[in-house]
Amino acid sequence: MSAFIIANMAPIMFVSLVVFLLLGYPAAFSLGAVGLIFAFVGIELGEFRPDFLQALPERVYGVMNNDTLLAIPFFTFMGLVLERSGMAEDLLDTIGQLFGTIRGGLAYAVIFVGALLAATTGVVAASVISMGLISLPIMLRYGYDRRVASGVIAASGTLAQIIPPSLVLIVMADQLGKSVGDMYEGAFVPGLVLAGLYAFYAFLVSMIFPKAAPGLPPEAIGFREKDGGRGLLSLGVLTVASVAFAWFAMRGSATRGADFVVLSMFFGILFAFFVAVLNWILDKLTGYRFLSAMAQQTTFVMVPPLFLIFLVLGTIFIGIATPTEGGAMGAAGALLLGAAKRRLSWDLIRQATESTAKLSAFVIFILIGARVFSLTFYGVSGHVWVEHLLTSLPGGQVGFLIFVNALVFILAFFLDFFELAFIIIPLLGPAAEKLGIDLIWFGVILGVNMQTSFMHPPFGFALFYLRSVAPKESYIDRVTGLRMEPVTTGQIYWGAVPFVVIQCIMVGLVIAFPQMVMHYKGIASTIDPNTIQIEVPQFEPPPLDFGPPSKQ
Repeated sequence: MSAFIIANMAPIMFVSLVVFLLLGYPAAFSLGAVGLIFAFVGIELGEFRPDFLQALPERVYGVMNNDTLLAIPFFTFMGLVLERSGMAEDLLDTIGQLFGTIRGGLAYAVIFVGALLAATTGVVAASVISMGLISLPIMLRYGYDRRVASGVIAASGTLAQIIPPSLVLIVMADQLGKSVGDMYEGAFVPGLVLAGLYAFYAFLVSMIFPKAAPGLPPEAIGFREKDGGRGLLSLGVLTVASVAFAWFAMRGSATRGADFVVLSMFFGILFAFFVAVLNWILDKLTGYRFLSAMAQQTTFVMVPPLFLIFLVLGTIFIGIATPTEGGAMGAAGALLLGAAKRRLSWDLIRQATESTAKLSAFVIFILIGARVFSLTFYGVSGHVWVEHLLTSLPGGQVGFLIFVNALVFILAFFLDFFELAFIIIPLLGPAAEKLGIDLIWFGVILGVNMQTSFMHPPFGFALFYLRSVAPKESYIDRVTGLRMEPVTTGQIYWGAVPFVVIQCIMVGLVIAFPQMVMHYKGIASTIDPNTIQIEVPQFEPPPLDFGPPSKQ
């Protein structure tokens, strides 16, 4: 019996961990308990030396000394401050007005704002709760189907999972031993494409089922001009002019990919902000303005989040700041933005700090538990067992990716993304690297897949967040005075299903088109280092001629 346990300790450990997690024990304590129990069993059976656990303090210290993980509390604090500063409310109100008359316009606005909040907050809970509180009552007021409204809000909030500065991408990069900046740059395009797929689904719904996603009635549209027009031409001209100025400023730049997009955006918003401020000053001094109210309002609302995106992502992409430093600047920028809106208070800072401390402690405890488990698991060569198991799958790289994504998709029903990142990724990374898979590409694929952990009925956290703010009972709408029916849990779950399918489609697209991620490598060199041969020319030294012996 002892010989059998020693020979199969790795699979027994893995199965025991799964059983503990399915029984509902917290992931951190399950990992730590399984690791310690099997370490003592291994010592008793003679598999380990008696001083085997002496390596544990050094591993725990390595977790606490990890500078990369310091970015997590910074980005969390930034997201929570922004969520309470009213930025989401201003964005949803203005962008909703901009898209309002178009069929499905509110859905487009929620997706657009969800992508902007994802690129500034990186926190799923903050995005879902903010948009659920602000946009869900408006969507219900104007006749949106409850399933469509719930699905769009929950899915748009999960964009914070894949669009930088995502917290899970920080953890993913740390577990795979790769640069957080490279992981951010690689995930930038897939995140935008996923947002585009969400918008395309909203477009299909509005075309096939017009009553499920109607446009706003004309009387609900604000920011009118004196002649009754909406001023969209003025906004269009300002947008074109900003794009032209950005292109002119970047025309000689050698940057490409996400770097080029973020830097161009920075120059474009500087130009638009300068024009809007000039228009506001002229209006106050002379009563004359050359921009419409819609153009000015849209500019003033869009500039703060776009500037924060540059402050965080731009400085990371172009190499000025590390992710930790970018997070610190983002947190400082969020405080300044809250102060500028006169919504910064001691109570807001206290709540954001407490929530940040709780999430950071949650992450660190899981990581410490994972270190305890991995110490024993690696001690019994469990990583070799997993590597052999995965690399022997039929189909090579494609077979490996299909199996791994199916496994992660199933585990996402029961585990959240932090638990998946700390438990599964360290086991999958070495096998992927041995098969020649780029680990940044692999990490982005799994990041998109792990989004489904937020959307899976019945355990998706985004669905729980939305359920907490969606009306559970009928209520009187404060604008129309009509009695509104509640949003049921079943409607939230059914609304999430199409977006889970879209996320799975996105996984397939990232696998089929790896260049969406591989652009992070840039274009500095297209030469394969393995093909380089260094040839040293052979030559014979000339004969030495010392001449006749000297006479002394």
